[in-house]
Amino acid sequence: MSRQIDLTAVVEREGDGFVALCPELDIASQGDTATEAKQNLIEALELYFECASDSEIQTRLANELEIAKITVNI
Repeated sequence: MSRQIDLTAVVEREGDGFVALCPELDIASQGDTATEAKQNLIEALELYFECASDSEIQTRLANELEIAKITVNI
């Protein structure tokens, strides 16, 4: 039986394409469009969860992570 987990995807244009990063696990992927980059990231994450040990997954997910918008004076 499979289960689902909610993770973060940060998608950024890079050159002619897009990069998608999951900061919780420090896994990234890329694509020609933002949608393709996100889909490729999902595939990379699914492969990671298939191959990684339970202890490695728990260790990486246990890292404290805060994502917030901040204001900077320029």
